[in-house]
Amino acid sequence: MRKLLIPVLFATAAIPAAAFAQSNVEGRVGKLESEMRAVQRKVFPGGAGQYIQPDVTAPETPVGPGPGTPASSAIVDLTSRVTSLESQMASLTGQIEENQNRVRQLQDAFDAYRRTNDARVKAVEAPGAAVRDAPDAAADDTSPPPRAGARPPTASTRPATAPVRSDPARATQVAAVERPASGDTPEDEYLYGYRLWAAKLYPEAEAQLKKVAADYPRHRRASYAKNLLGRAYLDDGKPSLASMTFYDNYKTLPDGERAPESLYYLAQALVTLKKPADACKVYGELGDVYAAKIGASMKADIARGRAAAKCQ
Repeated sequence: MRKLLIPVLFATAAIPAAAFAQSNVEGRVGKLESEMRAVQRKVFPGGAGQYIQPDVTAPETPVGPGPGTPASSAIVDLTSRVTSLESQMASLTGQIEENQNRVRQLQDAFDAYRRTNDARVKAVEAPGAAVRDAPDAAADDTSPPPRAGARPPTASTRPATAPVRSDPARATQVAAVERPASGDTPEDEYLYGYRLWAAKLYPEAEAQLKKVAADYPRHRRASYAKNLLGRAYLDDGKPSLASMTFYDNYKTLPDGERAPESLYYLAQALVTLKKPADACKVYGELGDVYAAKIGASMKADIARGRAAAKCQ
């Protein structure tokens, strides 16, 4: 009689043990799934439908343990889900850390550029500096002609109070650029800036495009205006201002229609500034972030740019 009771007692004791194990694993699964959703929201901050579902499904017809079988298919399934979730968590966490490190490197580099540029701007704006980049005027030295053999006045020797007067020829060029009048004010303002840039009237284009970006920051043309402003600076021989403008467009409007172009021209500006290593980092960022958005033409341009910068 005692021998017959032993299997019964063991079977009875196994029931709460299995239930406890299943409850423990289910708790781990619930916690991991909650953490997975939090991580996925960081990786896909844009919206629903982008979350990665665990690549594990429960069996369609769960089979319960037979008489004398201690294993539980439910516990095996939950353990499999835990393993899958832990693997995906590790992958997503690594991706987040890599992206954060890349952004941090770019931020540090541009903080250094900003400090350097601020120092240059202060030097230009200091008393005695020459007047530059007036939107509708050109500096004109009205002092008497220099004596024969004398050195002509330079930016450092020209009087600080040298009068600036309007250039009629320049005004005629600007007046020849037609202002659009479609009734869509943000669109018209941007297109006018574009036409000024196309006419190589860079200071005027810069003023107009800055106005568009400031007046219509949420309009789709804001991304266009900031990108074209950077190109105007670059064409106007101002690579430092161009680099900061391109980076600002990418940082503040990463989903803008011209964000990929801003990263591409940012790399071009860095090459002009003799910063090929930083340009290579930007090319890498461009390929990682916008691989699905850039076309074959830009991919070819990136390949040529990487070759010119001697990127690894």
